[in-house]
Amino acid sequence: MGEQYDSDLHLHSQYSGGTSPRMVIREIARGAAKKGLDLVGTGDILHPKWRRHVRRELVEDEYGLLKEPKTGVLFVPTVEVEDERRVHHLIILPSLDHAEELHGELSRYSDDIDAEGRPHLRMTGAELADLLKDHDCLFGPAHAFVPWTSVFKEYDSLRECYGSAMDRVDFVELGLSADSDYADRISELHEYTFLTCSDAHSPYPHRLGREFVRFELEEPSYDVLKAAIRRKPGGRVVLNVGLIPELGKYNRTACARCKRQFELEEAERLNWRCPECGGTIKKGVRDRVLELADLEKPKHPNHRPPYLRIIPLAEIIAKALGLSTITAKKVRAVWNSLVRRFGSEIDVLIETPIEEIAEVDERVAELLKSFREGTVNIRPGGGGEYGKIITEEESEREEPRSRKPVQRTLDELIGRG
Repeated sequence: MGEQYDSDLHLHSQYSGGTSPRMVIREIARGAAKKGLDLVGTGDILHPKWRRHVRRELVEDEYGLLKEPKTGVLFVPTVEVEDERRVHHLIILPSLDHAEELHGELSRYSDDIDAEGRPHLRMTGAELADLLKDHDCLFGPAHAFVPWTSVFKEYDSLRECYGSAMDRVDFVELGLSADSDYADRISELHEYTFLTCSDAHSPYPHRLGREFVRFELEEPSYDVLKAAIRRKPGGRVVLNVGLIPELGKYNRTACARCKRQFELEEAERLNWRCPECGGTIKKGVRDRVLELADLEKPKHPNHRPPYLRIIPLAEIIAKALGLSTITAKKVRAVWNSLVRRFGSEIDVLIETPIEEIAEVDERVAELLKSFREGTVNIRPGGGGEYGKIITEEESEREEPRSRKPVQRTLDELIGRG
């Protein structure tokens, strides 16, 4: 048996559009340590300035991964790229030298590879997959179901996207608005490892690691990580951890401007134009999965690990305290008290007994208990707006609403105890 590593393999640097200027290695490592992450992706590793920054800030550890010296957080080179059909793909690389080589090859197909952390490529997904055959990397579609820039926004199957290079696809990243139950209603996906990642644009714990993968690795090396994702001896995925899909900002079909939500048939009848504000209605992940599903219920293959649904701790604290913002001083104070006492946000969310959390704050403990038992109500997200936890009183007044499905405890999910 190897050691377990909580890992977030998809995030971005300050060189990607819409990201925080604090997305530098030191801040990412600090945020990862507070969250409880052991391994994170560098993001944006094809960008020359970011690659130089990574070389300065990280050192190679004894197993060949990169390490931030002060925190001990491990990094692996990663990048998200956009193809000519606006489909996003995630690439995981063994080293900075490999990233340098790949930059040289892909620069022939990109006008912004030296300016944008998430470069645009004049290639199809199939052409990209074919080019990567000669590189020792891991590759798969990023946030596969989102309605703007994903494989299932543009295609009805992976094969339509990757064609004869299908054997080059190592994983499917689910995205924040989907989970294993959603994806495993599509039998084509049963053969793939699912990755759950944050796609973080800031280093704060409510963004970084909001979705992560728990790997069991014989050693923390790229080769063993690759073995785990490809389901070969040496490593394995033991847990996917992510948001309740309804909390994702693209879960329901909704107007991208005013966020009004629609049933799929209504959106089609309106020709995808909002009658309230004239904005574009975007098809939600839930409805897209229903279109693609060839199974009435999810059928999980034997290799599929459990999926544990979580939510950022700051959101739980803010709701428990009756505050409207997760950055309020009172929220930070309770968050700091819990993390200092119990080790990390992940520890608080899924490992620490509720009675011990109650010693710090009974209100937070009560809400977290409801969350773990599956008795919280959710106002689903859509149109680019995240879903929200709502009280029983709010749920009676507001539509649409969704009750989080009951999930087993972590011990029950992984057969511990």
